[in-house]
Amino acid sequence: MGNLLENIRSADDVKKLDPAELEQLCQEMREVIIRTVSDNGGHLASNLGVVELTVALCLAFRPPEDAIVWDVGHQSYPYKLLTGRYPDFATLRQEGGLSGFPCREESPCDPFTSGHSSASISGALGLSEAAHLQGRDGYVAAVIGDGALTGGLAYEGLNNAGQLKRNLIVILNDNTMSISKNVGSIARYLTYMRTKPGYIKAKSSVEDALRHLPVVGPPIAKSLRRVKGNLKKLLYNSNIFNDLGFAYYGPFDGHDIKSLAEALEAAKLIRKPVLLHVRTYKGKGYQYAEQSPSLYHGLSGFDVDTGDTGEKAQSFSDVFGRTLCRLAEKDSRVCAVTAAMEAGTGLSGFRQQFKSRFYDVGIAEGHALTFAGGLAAGGLLPVFAVYSTFLQRSYDQLIHDVSLQGLKVVLAIDRAGAVGEDGRTHQGLFDAAYLRTVPGVTLYSPSYFEELRDQLTFLLHEGKGLCAIRYPRGRELYKPPYFRSTTEAFSLYGETAAPVCLATYGRLFSFAAEAMNQLAGQGWPVKLLKLNRILPLDSKAVAVAAGCKAVFFFEEGVRQGGIGEAFGCGLLEAGFQGCYSLRAVDEPFQPHAPMFRTLERLKLSEKSMVEAVLQYYKKEGGGIGEEEA
Repeated sequence: MGNLLENIRSADDVKKLDPAELEQLCQEMREVIIRTVSDNGGHLASNLGVVELTVALCLAFRPPEDAIVWDVGHQSYPYKLLTGRYPDFATLRQEGGLSGFPCREESPCDPFTSGHSSASISGALGLSEAAHLQGRDGYVAAVIGDGALTGGLAYEGLNNAGQLKRNLIVILNDNTMSISKNVGSIARYLTYMRTKPGYIKAKSSVEDALRHLPVVGPPIAKSLRRVKGNLKKLLYNSNIFNDLGFAYYGPFDGHDIKSLAEALEAAKLIRKPVLLHVRTYKGKGYQYAEQSPSLYHGLSGFDVDTGDTGEKAQSFSDVFGRTLCRLAEKDSRVCAVTAAMEAGTGLSGFRQQFKSRFYDVGIAEGHALTFAGGLAAGGLLPVFAVYSTFLQRSYDQLIHDVSLQGLKVVLAIDRAGAVGEDGRTHQGLFDAAYLRTVPGVTLYSPSYFEELRDQLTFLLHEGKGLCAIRYPRGRELYKPPYFRSTTEAFSLYGETAAPVCLATYGRLFSFAAEAMNQLAGQGWPVKLLKLNRILPLDSKAVAVAAGCKAVFFFEEGVRQGGIGEAFGCGLLEAGFQGCYSLRAVDEPFQPHAPMFRTLERLKLSEKSMVEAVLQYYKKEGGGIGEEEA
């Protein structure tokens, strides 16, 4: 049959294929996804599990006229392949290439950008209501995984959808747990019959006819609905979806294209919100991913033939997890909380060693903070490990449920700063700025593993109230030989009498140290101020910088409200009248690209630091460096 995928440019092309060709198309899609993720990294198991479901969606709907919203978005690769993006699929997660998540700017077939969990139903409902108010045709469907239903936002969307009663179609992709009980062959048969389009049309015709009969018609229709409802309760377990106003159908085999397409066609005919429960298997079609779906969830690359994911270099997440285990051995009050990111935050070892003190609350960051606050109020020492981008979802809880009550909760903020190929939805560039607005917070930003160990230990033993430690994704960078780990608020390196000060914190210290080395080698004196504790800002650190003629602050975070702005205000209050230059992130929605490339583009690399200082020295006459060197 040749390569079918090469000829697929839209859902209309999928509709032209016969059943045998559809099976071949699924195989081709899996091969392309496996090959691309092995080269570029990305999400594998979740995408392999929704191949047939995606084909069925393209058979039943016509994107972009019909809107399909993918929750989280890490299961959208097959959809990209079938909506005109196959020619560019090899660029997935590469700079200038396709995003690893749904992206409105990338294609009209992506109606809603999605990188965080549990938002699809709310977004899809908004799209549906907008179409209704503007008189536009078309259907709206949301595809949400069972894991995303651990997020409260999903239930807020379900509740509102049941009230509005639009023809919203929610596909529950259940790949890890049973949502509703299988209640026997009669129930399964009736589910099959009730989702036949012919049955839906006949049912609607009868109800319409009865409603138009004078006097006796409406009561008869009402009685029939009551009898039908009682019969359904007898044969089916009532579930939360029914109670919220949805017509629930399922579960269906998520790898049976014909049955899925029929169920979706039937759902289009129902005049109320519909939830189709679909069972799929993560990693389907690639044995290594089938056997270890968690391992093959998010990857930086792997060997297709052997499944080897390569030897991982030690990361900040690993160091955090091991350090927390050592602290928990010595103090029975220490416990760990995560929001469905056990492996990603380095807590797998903690779960195994301290099972009774490990809490995975699901994709519910707001609940995680309040729960941690409750643990603290009860006398424990909770540590909430969370990605920077996901901590954004619990801002109210930071203020109301922890800070206001003066509770001792430690935040371990992973993936702080630029995150590389995950791109705009996952950049960790906001945390320092919004934590600055939370009263009483103590925030450290280590540059190296030993600092992470020392500062985490210090916060657990000595910290008061809301404490946090933020660290970047992956490994540590260049460590200068003169570096020393400390829990003091700041450290000073270089020529203490130099008229120019480089100031920074976190990962950028490595670049600043290299920049200082280069400048010193060229005869340009610089002192290097490293902020270890970035909140609260230490007045002595500001005073050190205020004694210079020029201060250059580099920050891997947003400019507005960030640490650099606070430092500049501190300099003004200290009477500083020299040159203050702040280089931070003005546009935080940075596209996906390698981390180093992103920092270069933001002019936060050692090259940009050297250029900034040299430009100042040359502007000042070019003689300062030679005289003081």
